[in-house]
Amino acid sequence: MTQITEEVMSHHQRAVPDARKAGAAPKQTAGEVFGKLINLSGRRRFTSQRLVLFAVLALQGRGGALTTAHDALTTFREAHRSLTEGELSPGVLGGELEQAYFGADRADERIGGFIGLAQRALDAIGTEARSAPALLEELVDSVTPLLAVLNRLTQLYEDLARQQAASAKKQLTAVMGDIEQIAKHARIVSFNAQVVAARAGASGREFAVVSGEMTHITGQLDGLVREAVRSAVA
Repeated sequence: MTQITEEVMSHHQRAVPDARKAGAAPKQTAGEVFGKLINLSGRRRFTSQRLVLFAVLALQGRGGALTTAHDALTTFREAHRSLTEGELSPGVLGGELEQAYFGADRADERIGGFIGLAQRALDAIGTEARSAPALLEELVDSVTPLLAVLNRLTQLYEDLARQQAASAKKQLTAVMGDIEQIAKHARIVSFNAQVVAARAGASGREFAVVSGEMTHITGQLDGLVREAVRSAVA
């Protein structure tokens, strides 16, 4: 799971400077990416139930139910495609995510089977085929085990998001420590400069003014940066 988080963060940290050079829109942060993945996974879980509900209503002759069921299937299929294709797919990220989709659970295979079954059931309902009731019954029976698979995948995305947030907080905390050390050394240098200026007497007055201003600016920057970092990790 750590490997997944590091790969996502590394990819997006590299992508942002490249996008700026090319004049393109900045890439999403790792946190935004995981938020999108969780949203898509939740949408896939919700539409699976909506699809089956309106398929049942369509077979009963409820007006508009078949269209709603087809729309739900389209949304479900698109959400699944977004989660399994491209640079953030399980095959690219690897780790537990790849194992969940393509390992013993065969989540990708099960989800693909559900999509195919749903399409056949809706087509049969739409054409009033004799196979429609049997296909719908098979679809209804498949949704409960499918929902368990979808719930596990959503939980995995949420776990990865929490780990990413914890990793980002740890990195920012480390940065804050580095900034505090740099500010400390800057204050020491500024103090030593003031001492040298004082010993120089009248000839060191201008240098003393500059040194004092340096101390003031260093203190302001130190406070602003620390406040910004603390807000980010809060």
